[in-house]
Order: sequence, then structure tokens, then C-alpha cells
Amino acid sequence: MTCPFSPAQASLTQLVHEEDGAPYQVYRIEADGKHYILKQAKEYEAEVYQKLLKDAGSCVPKIYATAEAAGETYLLMEYIPGGDLRNCTRHALILALDALIALQKSYWNSDSTVGYTYEESLVHRKKRGTYLCDPQLEQAYEIFLKDYASLPRTLCHDDLLPFNVLFAGERAVFIDWEFAGILPYPTSFARLIAHGEEDENAFFHMTAADREFAIDYYYEKLLAEQGISYRAWREALLSFLLYEACEWVMIGNKYGEKDSPYFQKYLPMAKHLAEEMQKRTAGAPCE
Repeated sequence: MTCPFSPAQASLTQLVHEEDGAPYQVYRIEADGKHYILKQAKEYEAEVYQKLLKDAGSCVPKIYATAEAAGETYLLMEYIPGGDLRNCTRHALILALDALIALQKSYWNSDSTVGYTYEESLVHRKKRGTYLCDPQLEQAYEIFLKDYASLPRTLCHDDLLPFNVLFAGERAVFIDWEFAGILPYPTSFARLIAHGEEDENAFFHMTAADREFAIDYYYEKLLAEQGISYRAWREALLSFLLYEACEWVMIGNKYGEKDSPYFQKYLPMAKHLAEEMQKRTAGAPCE
């Protein structure tokens, strides 16, 4: 692949992280009246784009060229001009779900070992469980690990937060594939919906109605066709949502940040999910 513009005529603007405004190694390039993205590939990203996503179609950015410099890989890719899913609307949510479902159908039960492997991801997930410091959470987390080992696997973006879903017209595009591979199927979906809040001013806004819609839509369009029961889906999702909530519990305990607003927010959330999972093991219906 060759560069589609003359580098001498290009101007660069460094982009910043959505969470804290800190700059990172991603640049918007303007050249010949067009825009591109130049990104330093991290972790498994270059391999994932080149081997897993080469036939993924419109739900990932086009890659125009790759280059090596100072031991790093850089990707010249398509610039997506629209917004993201942080302020979720039903229409945008459907576009995102359709893209995720199409990808996961294509890779259902794949045996590929490209990118972030199940074995590597399991090591990281087990490590999170060692910092929960709460018997109720530890017991529930063991259920999550059993689910993680037993559920069908497919292509998953392991950091599919709403700001990693961009929109260009009627097209949803997933970006930042630094950690991605063939993982248990709820991985991407759970991360996409886990942190949405009703407050329209929240960093991730998603109504309870949209959340329930997404849960049912994903089931009907993907999981029902794979022979998974609705009850099994809701139970699996519950444990993957616990995993998401435990991220900030782990950070608070590991780094002594129990006073942080994130720890104070996610600890009771994780405890509630653990209670729901206890109902599951007792045979009672989960909320």
C-alpha cells in the first residue's frame, strides 16, 4: 500500500484522549482537501487489522498504508468525521449493534489465535479477581471466570467503550482495536452497555430503555440463531457486567484509591450484581 497524498503537503493535528484530554500518538492529517488518521499501533492492533479485520467491511476504518519507524508500527487510516456513542440514541445504537452482530456472526466459534488470545485475556481477568477484597464479590467473580471458560467465542473488541464507536452517516465504525481477538461472546457487548447512565450529562449516557432494547436486540439477531436460550444469555451478561464493575473496585483496592468517586460508584454496583448472581445460583430469577 502507498500513501495517498504527498507528505510534504500535509498538516498534522495531534488528538487527545476523551477521558482526560491528554494527547496521544494519534494525528489527524489534512492533505489535498482530505482528512486521514495516522496512529501509532499499540499492543495487537496492527496484527488484528492486517489479519482479522482485512475482510471486515465498513464497520472498521480503511487502512491505506502501514509504516515502520523507530521500532514502532504506524497505520494510515480512514478518518471518520461523525460523532461517537457517548450520547446514545436508539438509531445510533442499532447501527452499532448491527455492526457488532455482523462481525461476530462471521467469526462465531473461530479457532483463530490472532491478536489478544483467550489464554492471555484469562490471565488478566484472573488477576483482577485477586484485588476485590470482599468475600461476596470474590464468590461472584468465580462464577464469572467459570462463564468465561465455558461460553462460545467469537471476534471481540475488548475495549468497546462508546467512544470507540464512531458514525459516518448510516455506518457504525469500531476503532482502537489494540486488544481484540477470539474471546467469549459477551465481552464486547457488556463493555458497550456497562457504563451508560440515565443522566444526559454523564460521560456515557444511555437510558435504561435503550439498554434493555440492546440486550433483547442482540439476543434476537445473534444469540437465538446460535441456539442460546434467553435465560442463559441474561445470566451470562450478568457475570460479564460484574467483571466490568470490578475494574474500578480492583483499581481502588490495588492503588489505595478507595476515596475516588469511581470506587464509590462501582463498589455498590458490583455488590448489587453479585447479589443478583447469588439469586442465579439459588435458582431464583435475576432482575
